[in-house]
Amino acid sequence: MDPVDKMKLVESLCQVLQSAGFFSIDREEDVDFLARFSKLVNGMGQSLIVSWTKLIKNGDIKNAQEALQGTETKVALMLQLLIHEDDDISSNIIGFCYDYLHILKQLTVLSDQQKANVEAIMLAVMKKLTYDEEYNFENEGEDEAMFVEYRKQLKLLLDRLAQVSPELLLASVRRVFSSTLQNWQTTRFMEAEVAIRLLYMLAEALPVSHGAHFSGDVSKASALQDMMRTLVTSGVSSYQHTSVTLEFFETVVRYEKFFTVEPQHIPCVLMAFLDHRGLWHPSAKVQSRTAYLFSRFVKSLNKQMNPFIEDILNRIQDLLELSPPENGYQSLLSSDNQLFIYETAGVLIVNSEYPAERKQALMRNLLTPLMEKFKILLEKLMLAQDEERQASLADCLNHAVGFASRTSKAFSNKQTVKQCGCSEVYLDCLQTFLPALSCPLQKDVLRSGVRTFLHRMIICLEEEVLPFIPSASEHMLKDCEAKDLQEFIPLINQITAKFKIQVSPFLQQMFMPLLHAIFEVLLRPAEENDQSAALEKQMLRRSYFAFLQTVTGSGMSEVIANQGAENVEQVLVPVIQGAVEYPDPIAQKTCFIILSKLVELWGGKDGPVGFADFVYKHIVPACFLAPLKQTFDLADAQTVLALSECAVTLKTIHLKRGPECVQYLQQEYLPSLQVAPEIIQEFCQALQQPDAKVFKNYLKVFFQRAKP
Repeated sequence: MDPVDKMKLVESLCQVLQSAGFFSIDREEDVDFLARFSKLVNGMGQSLIVSWTKLIKNGDIKNAQEALQGTETKVALMLQLLIHEDDDISSNIIGFCYDYLHILKQLTVLSDQQKANVEAIMLAVMKKLTYDEEYNFENEGEDEAMFVEYRKQLKLLLDRLAQVSPELLLASVRRVFSSTLQNWQTTRFMEAEVAIRLLYMLAEALPVSHGAHFSGDVSKASALQDMMRTLVTSGVSSYQHTSVTLEFFETVVRYEKFFTVEPQHIPCVLMAFLDHRGLWHPSAKVQSRTAYLFSRFVKSLNKQMNPFIEDILNRIQDLLELSPPENGYQSLLSSDNQLFIYETAGVLIVNSEYPAERKQALMRNLLTPLMEKFKILLEKLMLAQDEERQASLADCLNHAVGFASRTSKAFSNKQTVKQCGCSEVYLDCLQTFLPALSCPLQKDVLRSGVRTFLHRMIICLEEEVLPFIPSASEHMLKDCEAKDLQEFIPLINQITAKFKIQVSPFLQQMFMPLLHAIFEVLLRPAEENDQSAALEKQMLRRSYFAFLQTVTGSGMSEVIANQGAENVEQVLVPVIQGAVEYPDPIAQKTCFIILSKLVELWGGKDGPVGFADFVYKHIVPACFLAPLKQTFDLADAQTVLALSECAVTLKTIHLKRGPECVQYLQQEYLPSLQVAPEIIQEFCQALQQPDAKVFKNYLKVFFQRAKP
């Protein structure tokens, strides 16, 4: 619609509504009517703004000014609806409010009235962010979820307000924050919470790079520093309401850089984390969130933590307890939250300024209780008769492994396990945990935990982990299901890619046992309509192909070659089948990558005996039969990637076999597919092009034409 016509239509509608008394909403008690009316006002306001935008773009300043004036006359009504106690009515008008602020952002100078409007919107947003008395924090339902969503809309308004007038927003928040925290003991919880929440929201509303809120703009840095100082010294962390407590911890973690400017406040915040206000809070919700936030706080301020390390480790000792199921003792934290505490302990030890011997001693103190409990619980599991008891013991064992694993996250390239003198401690953990792999009970749970630990140790201990791999692999290959193998193969891939030639003897030894375990599972009969079994087999096939891709891509193809001619064929035939027979483009792509790599390594004149025949008998046909299948969808992005690797395979065969390859395609293979002579000629010319891209592009066209 023409912007001027639209503007006139909206204004005439407004006049009709106003003369009918609809704008006197303070006297209107029908909430449903006001909800519908607020949508109408929102639509009118946004329509006027659309007209203004188009007119400005067209250079029609006169009419644009008229559209802006029309918009301004609706702002008072918009504000009345925005601050309405019913959130649905308020929510309906936010679009108009947001777009109006967008206009103001584009104006170079604001009039006094526009500045007053900005301030009014700001106060309305602050008021509407406040929780109701009825909000149920312990059991949040649909109403609570709707308010959380409404709060997100208000946050967008606050961000937009910051773009229009950052100074005004900062001053308003500071005023509300300071007056509220001055008397927090006599303030209602929702007012205390929203005051801290506003400070928290300023971080995103007034963004800076790398959280540097306390440097740069002096007035802004000073205001934020002043508010943070008030927050941590006022005692508001003791407020007896979970919403205020959580907002306090969220805010100190968001502004962690404040503590590098004023480190004298670190002890009082640490105390809040480490007593009844934080990790020992009676509310599980607060405990859980605090465990995560404490971990972040310690990590971000690790340089400032050195004076407090031993004290923190002593205070969190009880939270590290592994609680076995039979003693009736309930751990203070859930196992998920304990993971954060173990990680925090690891970070404190590793990043400390202690010498390596002290770090080793502290890490041993942290992990020895886990190892001792693990041995006792594993013995109990071996003797347990009741299935429920077996499951709870296995869970507890799994948690122990997970906790030890989590402490290793503190290590980095700079602070390696060796430098910290902690290798011995983790090797002891490995020796403690590995016997769980031979436990016949609860295999899935135990194997999963130990496997995850091995993944971490490969990164942390490097070649020191290698002596443990053969025996671990042997146990993990016993009585396998598809899922076990799927999860075991990435471990072998990690070892192969990381250590390459170092693991060649191990890989040589376990190669065929692994393949036999995979084929045994893949060949197991399953019911025709069992979708779950079919999906598991598909994922296992993908894992098998990923394993072969890792072996060939890590320069370990000799491991395959040394298996003997009969076994090599047994290895490669499933790859041909994967490329051709299954409508799985992800697997097909991997298969073509493997085939092109093997052709590159073995396809020349000095390749293994019989491989050239395998190329012509199996690999070349695969490159044509797969794309010719109806299930090979050339409109699908994954399939196009598979075709691209198919093109690479054909190019590599041509590179290695030369004119012989072209002759075979021209005279034997392509005629057998009933391809027209002129298309064969075209194909061979494209194949011989030096630019591989030309051939890739041509191949798609070729199959589009050749498909029946």
